[in-house]
Amino acid sequence: MPDSPARPRIGFIGTGLIGTPMVQRLLECGLSVTVWNRTPDKAAPLVLDGASLAESPRALAESCDIVCLCLTNTAAVHEVVFGAQGIDAVLRVGQLVIDLSSIAPDATREMAERLASACGARWIDAPVSGGLPLARAGRLIVFAGGDADDIARAAPVFEALAQRVTHMGGHGAGQLAKSCNQMIVACNLVTIAEMLAFASQSGIDATRLPGALAGGFADSLPLQIFGSRMAAGVDSPRIGGLATFRKDIDQVVRLAGECGAYAPMATRASEVMLEASRTESIGADPDVSRMVRLFLERAAAASATGGTS
Repeated sequence: MPDSPARPRIGFIGTGLIGTPMVQRLLECGLSVTVWNRTPDKAAPLVLDGASLAESPRALAESCDIVCLCLTNTAAVHEVVFGAQGIDAVLRVGQLVIDLSSIAPDATREMAERLASACGARWIDAPVSGGLPLARAGRLIVFAGGDADDIARAAPVFEALAQRVTHMGGHGAGQLAKSCNQMIVACNLVTIAEMLAFASQSGIDATRLPGALAGGFADSLPLQIFGSRMAAGVDSPRIGGLATFRKDIDQVVRLAGECGAYAPMATRASEVMLEASRTESIGADPDVSRMVRLFLERAAAASATGGTS
């Protein structure tokens, strides 16, 4: 049976850490999904789940009604849409592009305008919050930027993936809202790591703290998900890359500087995450849970030198 307008054909480019459970949710909701990933092996399990595999982003865009992007950064999104093999060459008038990536809002506005001018395709920036647990459950939070009518047409995708979609304004507004979200998340993660290291140094059982703090003013999803892992020394499998959080908070600092906002906490979180990324024991491309090692090592070094770092 062919897809009806209410059940559009979905293309999904980027089947990484968050993209994979999103595709699984779309399939579970009975949608037709075609996938493409730069590393084909990462998409192979989704084919077993019922997705079709496109040979290229252009082939995917030609065969689908809605194209979803879930890519690493602004450069990756730009390359897929406007690069030498960009999908802009085959997109149709009115076709929806939903960018679920977390990228720069200013670049988002430029790409949305360029795409509309070049081929008449429509852009929605729709970064998400909630991480792997909510992605798997189809309970993500979506910050949407773009035209209200386009967001309404994207309902089959959002109903499968999200518990709430908030229309924040025009193109780029969704990405700005995600930057606000990441200010809180990044600062929270740095404070959680600092707190758990302090607890360990002060002599209490840090593994009890996430449960002890649950439901109180200090509670949060990052505390329960990443704090529990930090306290227990668990950082595998990777569920949230330090590099991803660094990318997002560095962008916040840039945007704050450009608009004249005072953002000392975000700036400090950016500095701490940079320091963690350069700490040898934390290693390359780690889960953000490993960031607690920075605080434990600095405390141990301070103790060894009589209290000075």
